[in-house]
Amino acid sequence: MAQQSACSRPPDPTTRTFMGGRSFRLVAICAPCIMAAPQLKSAMTSENAPQTSTPLIAPEPRPGSNLPEFTVGDLARRLKRSIEEEFGFVRVRGEISQPKKHSSGHCYMRLKDDTAVIEAVCWRGTMAKLAVRPEEGLEVIVTGRMTTYPGRSQYQLIVESMELAGEGALLKMLEERKRRLAAEGLFDPARKKRIPFLPDVIGVVTSPTGAVIRDILHRLNDRFPRHVLLWPVAVQGERAAAEVTAAIEGFNRIQPGGRVPRPDLIIVARGGGSLEDLMAFNEENVVRAAAASAIPLISAVGHETDTTLIDFASDLRAPTPTAAAEMAVPVRGELLAQILDDERRLLACASRAVEDRRNRVEGLARGLGDPRALLEGHAQRLDDRAERLNLAAMALLERRRTRVGELAAKLRHPREKLAQAEQKLASESRALDSGLRHAVTTAGGRFDRVAGRLSLTPARVKLADGERRIADLTPRLDRSHAKGVADKAASLASLGQLLESYSYKGVLARGFALVEDRDGRPVTRADQATPGLAVNIVFANDAKVAATVDGGAPKVEIKPEAQADPKPEKKAAPRKPRPVPVQGSLF
Repeated sequence: MAQQSACSRPPDPTTRTFMGGRSFRLVAICAPCIMAAPQLKSAMTSENAPQTSTPLIAPEPRPGSNLPEFTVGDLARRLKRSIEEEFGFVRVRGEISQPKKHSSGHCYMRLKDDTAVIEAVCWRGTMAKLAVRPEEGLEVIVTGRMTTYPGRSQYQLIVESMELAGEGALLKMLEERKRRLAAEGLFDPARKKRIPFLPDVIGVVTSPTGAVIRDILHRLNDRFPRHVLLWPVAVQGERAAAEVTAAIEGFNRIQPGGRVPRPDLIIVARGGGSLEDLMAFNEENVVRAAAASAIPLISAVGHETDTTLIDFASDLRAPTPTAAAEMAVPVRGELLAQILDDERRLLACASRAVEDRRNRVEGLARGLGDPRALLEGHAQRLDDRAERLNLAAMALLERRRTRVGELAAKLRHPREKLAQAEQKLASESRALDSGLRHAVTTAGGRFDRVAGRLSLTPARVKLADGERRIADLTPRLDRSHAKGVADKAASLASLGQLLESYSYKGVLARGFALVEDRDGRPVTRADQATPGLAVNIVFANDAKVAATVDGGAPKVEIKPEAQADPKPEKKAAPRKPRPVPVQGSLF
């Protein structure tokens, strides 16, 4: 009774200000309420509950001062203990911001409102138990414990449970999820598949104990009995979304021709309920599995007024599970009646077509003449042509017989040809024997002559003669080589002297000088020596003297006779180089 009275008291709202000057409205839950709430009690006893530690003892003040002295670690631990004792379990309402799931499985996020932001963390074990998955911009009510993280001197909320802050927040989340999935193209009508007219196997994803599966089986049996495969799932609760996703993917993984037949159609069905009851069919993994299904899928979730996100991703939406069964198969009796009616109409149409063809043939036959009258003229012409053909064949045969007789008279008997060939063969054989004996005699004489020429003694004599000739020619070759080298040297010296005579340095050695501008270009005319021109005077030993042209440019006088009768200057003919002596023949 004490616990019930304590729980019935309204929570005591308090406002606390922490580091950074931010204030948060927290609702503290008294200890008896923890005893009464099983989920909060299990959260306190979970592995994420804080470990008990030894009590902190305040340090002694320094002499001459009333303020105790703390280390950084001591102060951080005292602040952590104070916050955890002051705010055991709290309920915080805010908007989720920047949710981030770590590779370890923990989820870090922020809770914010118009005035403040608070850090929050949800451990991996708690994430699997949450009824609502943390998403950006989702307004929730979080129950958890306040604590601090000394490593960064920040306080944070350890999330133990999470629920939506009203139906408006849930609808906002669903609308945002619908917009995001539609942007990915999951609801594109072009992706939807055609529902088979009469599927052999129908896979049903629903609860095995509800009235939905009985309604579907009853309706299928009334219309057109089919082979039904049931994949039992939970249609409400924390496990529902994962089981529905696994069922859709499991049906798609069945291979054709296996022990378990592959469905031709999938029906995902559930009865009516509140928005929270149907949340499993709004989960992103369920919607993606329905959109990725290779088997056509009919969604039948809730009543006609209920709409879930799986309805947009499915290939066909049925207002109720019973309507889904009606969309899956036609009525067998109606099909039989339609077949009989089509058969009757087809037979009548075929009979009319045969009768029309018979009447048309009879009309055409009446328009034709008597076939025997048509054939009499052709038969007479055929007899005439046959008689003429026989006469022509006999005449041709007679001509061929006469020709063969003429050719036979011209041909000689084969025995005569054979005797003549034998005589010719004997004559050619005698001539061949005579020629062969003559060739053998001639070849023998030639062989004897060649053998005499190839004796060893003449070869040695020729070798000795060759050695003597080489010994005689060697001194002549050396003298000729030395003379050629001397002639080349004399020619090279003559060309060097000619090159020296052409060089301008020889002119400079005779007392002349070369005038150049500062860029090294020679000044060859007087009109180029403008006042102020910087020049270099080059002498015979390559010495240069810098100078500057002073005064006006000298006036160039032009002789009248040069203007009246200009004659081109006669250029001296280039000196021909001395011919290089050529080495004569050695022999």
